[in-house]
Amino acid sequence: MTTSLWRDSRFRAFWSGQAVSQMGDRISELALPLIAVGTLHASAAQVSWLTALVWAPNLLAVLLGAWVDRRVGKRALMVAADVVRAVLLLTVPAAALLGVLSLGQLYAVALLTGLAGVVFTTAYPSFFTRLVPASSYVDANSKLSASRSLSFVAGPALGGGLVQLLTAPVALVADALSFLASALFIGPIRIPEPPAARTGHPRLMSGAREGLAHVLRHPVLRAGLGCATTVNFFTFLTGTGLLVLFADRDLGLSPGLIGSVFGLGAVGGLLGAVGAPTISRLIGVGRSIVVGAVLFPAPLALVWAAQGPVWVRAGVLAAACALSSFGVMLFDVNLNSVQVGATPDALRSRVAGAYTTVNYGIRPLGALAGGGLATAIGLRGTLTVAAVGGALSVLWLLPSPIPRTRTLQTATPAAKTAATTA
Repeated sequence: MTTSLWRDSRFRAFWSGQAVSQMGDRISELALPLIAVGTLHASAAQVSWLTALVWAPNLLAVLLGAWVDRRVGKRALMVAADVVRAVLLLTVPAAALLGVLSLGQLYAVALLTGLAGVVFTTAYPSFFTRLVPASSYVDANSKLSASRSLSFVAGPALGGGLVQLLTAPVALVADALSFLASALFIGPIRIPEPPAARTGHPRLMSGAREGLAHVLRHPVLRAGLGCATTVNFFTFLTGTGLLVLFADRDLGLSPGLIGSVFGLGAVGGLLGAVGAPTISRLIGVGRSIVVGAVLFPAPLALVWAAQGPVWVRAGVLAAACALSSFGVMLFDVNLNSVQVGATPDALRSRVAGAYTTVNYGIRPLGALAGGGLATAIGLRGTLTVAAVGGALSVLWLLPSPIPRTRTLQTATPAAKTAATTA
C-alpha cells in the first residue's frame, strides 16, 4: 500500500514552496501586462514582445539542461534561481517609485526571470524523482498541479485587487516574496543528489544532442512533444498578455473584474488537477491526454459570444477559461507523469532541456505571431485561430502509442517505455 505523500515532510515542504511561488506568479502574469498596458500605454505588438521575452530563454534550455546534468547540486540551483527571480522583480517597483520605469526595463526583467526559470525547470526532474517514489508520480503531479490550479483561482483576483489598491508595479513585490518563500522551503530539503553526468564528451553540445536524440527516438516522448509544441504555439497566439488586453479594451472590464474572471475560470483547472488521477483510471492515461489536448485550446472560440452586458461578457470569458484550464490540467498531469517514466535517470535534465527548448521555445514565436495577427484581424479573430489550430494538435497523438496507454509502468522510472498498453 502506497503511503500518502502528505505524510512525507520533505514533499510537504516542496509542495508548500511551489504553492506559494505559483500564487505569486499569477500576480505577475496579471501585473506585468497591466503595467505595460495601463502605465506605459503599450500596443498589442509591444505586449506580445513582453510575453515572448519571458519564454525566449527556453530556446537555450537544451544547452542549459546539459549544463545542469553536469552539476551535482540540483537543489542549490533551484534555490539560486528563485532568489535571482525575486531580486529582478523587485527592481520594477523600485524603478516605478523613482519615476524611471520603462518598457525596456520590463523587457529585461521578463528575459532574465525567464532565464532563471529555465534553470529551475531543467533541475526540477532530477530533484522530483529523488523526492517522490515512482508509484506516486501521478499523485504527486496531481497535488502539485492542484496547487497551481488553486493559484489560478485565487491569484488573479488577489493580483487584480493589489493592482487597484497599490498599483501594478508595487503588486510585483508579492511575487518577489513568493520566490523567496520557495527558496526557504526547498533549501532545507535533503535528498540523495544524483551523480553528475560526466560520461562521454565533456562539451555541452554533445550532452544536448544526446537528450534531444532520446526524445526524438522515443515514440511516446516524440508524440507528446509534437502535440504540446503545437498546442503551445497556437494558445500563445493570445497568451496571458493579449487576453488581458482583450478583457481590458474589447470587453471593457476593470483590473479587479479581470482578476476575478480569470480566478473563476481557473476553478476548472483545479477540478482538472484533482480529478486527473480518477479520470485516468476510468478512461486510461493516454485517452486522458488526448481529451485534454483538445479541451485545452478549443474553448477559446467561445469569445465570439462575449458580447452584451458586462456580466455576459465576463461570464463567457470565465467559462472559456474554466473549460480550457480543465483541459490543460488533464493534459499536463498525465503527460508529465508519462514523460518522467520514459526518461532514464542519467538523462533527466538533458531530456527536460531538449523538451523545453522545443515545447517552450515555440511560445515566444507564437506570442510574436499573435501580436501580428491581432493587428491584422483583431483579437477575437486571433482567439478563434488559436482555438482551431490548437485543437488540431491532437493529430500528433492519434498514430502514437499514447491513446492505447492504460496505466503507468511503475516498476522503474528509468524504463524505456513509460506505460503498459492495453
